[in-house]
Amino acid sequence: MTVLGLGAMGGALAGALVDAGYATTVWNRSPGKADGLVARGAHGAATAEEAVRSGGPVVVCLLDHASVHEVLDPLAGDLAGRPVVNVTTTSPAQSRELAAWAAAHGVAYLDGGVMAVPAMIGHPGASVLYSGSPAVFEEHRALLERWGDASWFGEDAGLASLYDLALLAGMYVMFAGFLHGAAMVAPAGVTAAEFARRAAPWLTAMTAGFAGFAEVVDGGDYTVPGQQSLEFSDLGDILAAGAEQGVADDAVAMVQRLIGRQIDAGHGKEGFARIFESIRNPA
Repeated sequence: MTVLGLGAMGGALAGALVDAGYATTVWNRSPGKADGLVARGAHGAATAEEAVRSGGPVVVCLLDHASVHEVLDPLAGDLAGRPVVNVTTTSPAQSRELAAWAAAHGVAYLDGGVMAVPAMIGHPGASVLYSGSPAVFEEHRALLERWGDASWFGEDAGLASLYDLALLAGMYVMFAGFLHGAAMVAPAGVTAAEFARRAAPWLTAMTAGFAGFAEVVDGGDYTVPGQQSLEFSDLGDILAAGAEQGVADDAVAMVQRLIGRQIDAGHGKEGFARIFESIRNPA
């Protein structure tokens, strides 16, 4: 099999395959990235064309959508009839465009979103989301499971990317909230490490509320009993405390705007989950 792209993630994916005993050919645009993998048993190719012609599935892990086309377009003839697994981060629309390109050239295409950092690949906790060709997913599932838990979301090649980016959206907003909190307590002499020791178990416990929010959102009734109201959820005190500490309010003010939009529309007595409507319907 072939791995095109040996950045931090591509190198980790290729390394997991080499360590599992797969005959693996590797290529990277800039020289030197393959040396460690070759020392572990991979075959280093001088060109992408040479790598692809070694046979087997082709795994693509490059910088972006444009770089995928830059590398694969000249190789369309060599890729015809071959499975391509693209785990480059792309938007859903870009993933669908690549799937259409692949179909036009007789390439069996599977799109993937890696839910892990490179060090997690091949270890518990790593997962990769896939969509596109069901045949490629089933035929090569054992290989895909070498990287992490493999889940297939359907033939729409954009679904894995959509899930990937949606999950990352939640992660980054959570990270921003943690860093906002760390900035608030820093002027009081509290280190970020000390704050993290408090924040990690608290935020972990709060994720138990996801299921309840989801039930309310899916039910479409934000008046069901037991919810914290939007009016009670006003973040004015948090914003004021942050201002007193001299920190920027961007992370928290974003949530306050979503709350305020629903209160202004007359929904202040309804549950906090209603900010979903502010997000889904920005107009």
